[in-house]
Amino acid sequence: MLSRDLDFLGWTLKQAKSKDYSESKTEMAKGWQALNPKLEVKLVGIGIIEFRPTQASAKDIVLSCGVHGNETAPIEICNDLVNQILAGTLECQHRLQVQFANLDAMLIGERFVEENLNRLFSGAHKGKTHKEAERARELELATRDFFEAMPFEWESGERQRCHYDLHTAIRDSAHPRFAIYPFRHGRPYRRSQLAFLNDCGVDTILLSEQPTTTYSYYSSHQFEADAFTVELGKVRPFGENDHSQFAMARETLTALVSQSDIEWQADAWKGMNLYQIHQVINKGHEDFRLAFDDDTANFSAYAQGEPLAFENGQAVPVLAKEERIVFPNAKVPVGQRALLTVVAADISERLTD
Repeated sequence: MLSRDLDFLGWTLKQAKSKDYSESKTEMAKGWQALNPKLEVKLVGIGIIEFRPTQASAKDIVLSCGVHGNETAPIEICNDLVNQILAGTLECQHRLQVQFANLDAMLIGERFVEENLNRLFSGAHKGKTHKEAERARELELATRDFFEAMPFEWESGERQRCHYDLHTAIRDSAHPRFAIYPFRHGRPYRRSQLAFLNDCGVDTILLSEQPTTTYSYYSSHQFEADAFTVELGKVRPFGENDHSQFAMARETLTALVSQSDIEWQADAWKGMNLYQIHQVINKGHEDFRLAFDDDTANFSAYAQGEPLAFENGQAVPVLAKEERIVFPNAKVPVGQRALLTVVAADISERLTD
């Protein structure tokens, strides 16, 4: 039973390890259960738990973690939130769904089992039968059912849909905590969301300039959610995270779910580092290699004309006056993105509250 003393993640991973999900399936069949007079809980799927207050609220919040199984700090933070809500020590004021995404990868402490789960959304899983593809379908369905359960019109502002896909990065970074703002298809950027991220300790925003197959883009595009891929620090194994480094994120996420409304600092965005994606460099041949050391930090800067990578006997150069590198990975399969570059962005004319 979803009891007050349950360690939700431990309970879920124990089933994933044994491949016996009978306990979860029993809970899923029960549907909504009363936790207390103010809150109900439902197990939506394996590793997917949902809370709804008995009194109406205006926010629908999805927190996803563990899309990459070795990114453990957000997993631990989300598990603590779930356990505190179950125990009654944290009040949940809004509709909330928490998703522990890639359970099989968590068990082996790896980024993924067969394919990067964060490249399989918006239908990119179609025609594939491996575990990550199956999980992408499950997560998409859970997110769709959650958001579509309540009427919504983005322009009215009467309800707010949020999806924070929480990660940690595999390499060091000149900006340790940053977020990717998915392509908006003409919708303005939100000051309140940038202020929320700033309160999480995120001081850097990447503005995506095109559709992608990431989870946050799926929620943003399909459901007009305020969605982000949020990088909260560096990858560490379970139990080895210095949670003092994640205190701001933990406190702000706790406030998000437990307070009916929060006043954000409207001009917080002015103090943030804002970048837009300039080059998307895909690996086209097996001989693709980066022009810099493997331990080079995210957001390292390079001048116009400097090589970023080499492939098929040719250099891939910096095109702008200065570009910064993000997510370099020469080991991806041919055809996948091996590197992003970013340049400074101005969003002052593209903001709303």
